[in-house]
Amino acid sequence: MLLKKKTFSEYFNMKIFESSKSELLQKISQYPDRYTGIFRPTKPKMKIIQNLTQSHEIKFGDAIEYIMERYFETKGFEILEKQIKTNDGVLNLDQCLKKDNKIIMIEQKVRDDHDSTKKRGQIDNFEKKVYELAAIYGEQNILAYFYFIDPSLIKNKRYYQQELLKIQKNYEVKCQLLYGDELFKEINCLDIWDELIYNLKQWKHNLPEFPEINFDKNAVESFNEIKDIKPIYWLKFFDNEEIIKEIIPVIFPQKKTLFLLKDFFKQNHKQKVYKTLYIKLNTLLED
Repeated sequence: MLLKKKTFSEYFNMKIFESSKSELLQKISQYPDRYTGIFRPTKPKMKIIQNLTQSHEIKFGDAIEYIMERYFETKGFEILEKQIKTNDGVLNLDQCLKKDNKIIMIEQKVRDDHDSTKKRGQIDNFEKKVYELAAIYGEQNILAYFYFIDPSLIKNKRYYQQELLKIQKNYEVKCQLLYGDELFKEINCLDIWDELIYNLKQWKHNLPEFPEINFDKNAVESFNEIKDIKPIYWLKFFDNEEIIKEIIPVIFPQKKTLFLLKDFFKQNHKQKVYKTLYIKLNTLLED
């Protein structure tokens, strides 16, 4: 095995789940009506679950990028800087590798299911990256891949192929559209794909049916994740009556995590804002 199964799962869990609780609480604090508003077809519990699942879906793509980079390292690819500073700002590359004097740029997406506006934006962004890399490394040294990891959806294949052909002619950079295992065949690393699929299946098999929204189930772990949320969010959270009535009973049903949080606020009493938070939370817990 190129990566140990345990290591694979640890990487994936870290990238997808590690900050889920703190991000959720900050969103609730900022936009409480999205969770408790009357003009919603769902109750707060379902909205919280929906929020977490959507967040995990988005972060899945980031986790895939990260894990693929780890696999490329095992094959001797040099990982290059993924940020390119331009006159217009910064371009972020999904993968930028070097091997055998070739620079490999991979624009990596999960699935090819985008609408017309987004697909044009993606191609424009890809072209900008090709141009900047060509200026740095030379056109003949670059392999540019537009890659979708999920081969089951091929919605815009014809469009992407036509646009990549234009870019290839204009910049004399080899550009290819690839799906699924095609990338790994192209770079002669098909064993990465085989192991990636195997580990993904094992990881997914061990996932719970629904995300855990009871933060008190593991109060210490929850506390450690949320304690460093900035006070401005906590102030809004504990000042909102709807949050207190509808959200807190869902995510802090036994209030174990809140008691740990109260002690944390008390320990930081030298800062006025934490003293204020301690008083607010202590009053809430005494009710």
